[in-house]
This record gives sequence, structure tokens and C-alpha cells, in this order.
Amino acid sequence: MSTTIDVPESSKVAKDKAVAIGPARPGGWKKGVAIMDFILRLGAIAASLGAAATMGTSDQTLPFFTQFFQFEASYDSFSTFQFFVITMSLVGGYLVLSLPLSVVAIVRPHAVGPRLFLIILDTVFLTLATASGASAASIVYLAHNGDQDSNWLAICNQFGNFCAQTSAAVISSFVAVVVFICLIVMSALAIAKP
Repeated sequence: MSTTIDVPESSKVAKDKAVAIGPARPGGWKKGVAIMDFILRLGAIAASLGAAATMGTSDQTLPFFTQFFQFEASYDSFSTFQFFVITMSLVGGYLVLSLPLSVVAIVRPHAVGPRLFLIILDTVFLTLATASGASAASIVYLAHNGDQDSNWLAICNQFGNFCAQTSAAVISSFVAVVVFICLIVMSALAIAKP
């Protein structure tokens, strides 16, 4: 005596789909966020170190009459630009040192400790990058437009290459700031959602 049980087609299809999908991956979307975090850190390294190098090499000399009487514009003529170079170098160094923690977040996507540590340090270095970028932007603005009230003359008419380099460095620093903001938001979302 044999008994056959008819299985409806709809449950058979559902079982086949469940087998085709397979078990959930252990990292899920948090692993994707961690990989994106690593890639963004590489971009922020390039932006911050590029900003420091561009500002650090900004120099232009205008000869007048003789070689002994010259006008020079250099980043080390402005303490704000010196602060910018030092700060953006520190930011780039921090980002290089944070790469191993970012790799830990890829390997262990559900670990909260490394992400929380990165959020705290990212916030500190975001503040440094924003402060140095904003202060350098104010000097670049004065170099382009001058200020009649304080008798600051616009120097970019004469020192075009110097102004172009400093402007590019400031823009690059703000790219690093935007990347830092994205990193902090992504890490916070990865910690907050289970």
C-alpha cells in the first residue's frame, strides 16, 4: 500500500526560490558600507595630502628692475597657510593610519567598537580640516578681492599662479571635508541599524 501526497505547485515554486536565494550573507549591507568606507578613505587621503602638497609648493616670484629687487609670494609668508599645510598633513596621516580599522570593519561588519572609534576620530579630524580649510579660504578670498577698509590689496592680479595653487588647495581640502561628513554619517547608520 503506497500513499502519494500531491504537493501544490505554488509551494514547490516557493521552495525552489528559497533554495536559489540561499542563506543570508553574514555581512549584508554593513559589509558594503564598510567597503565604501575604505574607498572613501582612500579618496580623502588623496584630497588631503594633495591639498597639503599643493599649498606647500605654492610659490611665485615677480622680478622688478633687477634680480636683487623682487616680490615673492609663498605659502610660508602667511601663518594661516602654514597652519593649513600642517593640519592637512595631519589629516592625511590620520586617514592612512585609520585604514587598518576600516579593514577590520570589512572583516567584522557587525563589530561596533572599531566603527565607534572611527566616528570619534573622524569627527575630531573633520573639525581640524574644516578649520584649516575655512581659514585658508578667507585668506584666498582676500588675495583675490582685497579689502578696502583694511588697505589689503588684491594680489592675484600680479601673482596669478600663486593664487591658482592656493585656491586649488582650498578646494581639495573641502573635498576632504565632504568625504569626512559622508564617512561619519555612514558609520553612524551602520552602528544604529541592526
